Amino acid sequence: MQIERDGNGDFILEPEEIAGRFGLSVAEFRRNQTLGHVTSTVERGEGEHAGTSRLTLRIGNRIWRAILDDTGAVLSEESHIARGAPVRR
Repeated sequence: MQIERDGNGDFILEPEEIAGRFGLSVAEFRRNQTLGHVTSTVERGEGEHAGTSRLTLRIGNRIWRAILDDTGAVLSEESHIARGAPVRR
């Protein structure tokens, strides 16, 4: 997967590819976007990780994370389900 950037340096993700990472159709993914359920964060690498970025998308408890090089190529990616914090009694 190659992730492009716009003129401001923001990442541009293809809905078809990202929807598939979450096991959703494009229509379901866009519905989640419209409802404000899709969140994202970008972290820039420092020190020995300079030139890389970690991109994280979350829908509810589902998380997709990718490490990108400075050209936008995906070096690694992972998907998982976040578990809730244990209940204290």
